[in-house]
This record gives sequence, structure tokens and C-alpha cells, in this order.
Amino acid sequence: MSGVRTNRRGAIEWITLNRPERLNALDEPTRTDLLAALRRAAKDPAVRCIVLTGAGRSFCAGQDIFARHELIGAAATVRDTYNPLVLEISTMDKPVIAAVNGLAVGAGMGLALVCDVVLAAESATFTCSFGKVGLVPDTGVSTVLVRRLGHPLAYELATTGRSLSAEEARQLGLINAVTTASDLEAEAQSRAEALAAGPATALALTKRVFQLAGYAGLPTVLAAEADAQGRAGASPDHAEGIAAFTEKRAPNFTRAADA
Repeated sequence: MSGVRTNRRGAIEWITLNRPERLNALDEPTRTDLLAALRRAAKDPAVRCIVLTGAGRSFCAGQDIFARHELIGAAATVRDTYNPLVLEISTMDKPVIAAVNGLAVGAGMGLALVCDVVLAAESATFTCSFGKVGLVPDTGVSTVLVRRLGHPLAYELATTGRSLSAEEARQLGLINAVTTASDLEAEAQSRAEALAAGPATALALTKRVFQLAGYAGLPTVLAAEADAQGRAGASPDHAEGIAAFTEKRAPNFTRAADA
């Protein structure tokens, strides 16, 4: 059985980590399958939003500790099989929603937090557990925690491995919203449909500029904003938005991103 399954719901591609017996821990075949699924969805013009979630009671428990051979050359494992996942989610033009249904531990925490929108069930927890096994944060965890929380709190979470409840994560600004477990899937689908119905080019350009804004200086970001606005202003979606406003109707944004 594949460690990843996919399911198309309209313009939404659901990608589910599918090793519930291992709490969706990531071994190399699962990471390979996940990257392939993300890349397929990113290239498919019929897909306008992606939802990433986990099967069973866990979102993702991080690296599979039973695949210990994968950490003999840990640098290569992270560089070649974890980093591409983070980069694919972060740099693809389409929005990616994490629907965190349970444990998000280590690299699983990283996969969730690098998504564009993060929703979590009330029972979900987020744990930066690397230090407990003598490792350091990877899979984007360092970047996300330091940028959003600052060094002191990020360092505390990394060195203690303290778990955050879904509500704590929301209050800290790490995630967008908390739902009941029974409502999580419907909430994720609803938000995904809203994004899928939006102006794809503008959404793609916004994602690119926001990624840049996280580390670049103000002049660079201002230049990127101007360039992005030029592209958005020349797009069919902008023309449709103006027409809809003038005609007092809802816009019909149907084109794939052309960014």
C-alpha cells in the first residue's frame, strides 16, 4: 500500500499521508510518493488548490524511527528528500492548505507549518521533537518558528520538545484556525473552494511576494510588489474583476495562473 493517497474533489486535490499504523511517519518511499503527488498537482491546470492531511489519528509523526539507516547520512537524507518537499509546497503557485487532524511531530510539524493556510482539529498537537533524539530542527521548522515567534520562544520549543495544543498554536500565530475533529475536513474543503474560486494569477503572485518578504529587504520587496502588480493588472482575472464590480455581480475567475 502506498504511503500517500490522492483524491480529487472538484478543483481541489486532497493529498493524504496514508500510513496510519505508523502515525504517518515518513520513510523514504513515502517522501518520494508525497513529492510526486505534490508535483503532479502543481502542474495540473485542473487543480487550483491542494489540501494536505493525514489518515487516522495523526497528521504526521515525522521521520520513521524504524528507518534508522536513513539517518546514517542524515545530511543527504534531509537535503535530498526533505528539503524538496518544503520547497515544492513553498514555491508552487497554488495555495496549499494543511488540515492537521492529529499529531504533527518533527518533520510533520514542518510540513504543516510551511503550508499557506493551516487548520487544526482541537485534538491536534505540534511538537518540535528533534532534540529529544539528539537531532536539530529541519523541514523548514527553524525558519517558521524563528520568523513567527522570535529566537527565545523558538529556541525553547526546540530544546524542550514541549508540545503545543492546537489552540496554543493558533494564539501564537502559527496556524489559522481550530475546528472540531468532525468539522476539520469540511472546513478545509470550504476554504480550499474559496481559494480555488479566486484569481489564480493574483494568488500565485501574492504567494511569491510573501515568500520573498520573509527575508528580503524593503527595496527588494517593493520592487517585487511593483512587478507583481504589473503582471496582475494585465491578467484576464483583473479585467474580469473590474467587469464584475461594474456590473454588480460576483466575479468568475476560471483561468489557471499565468504568473
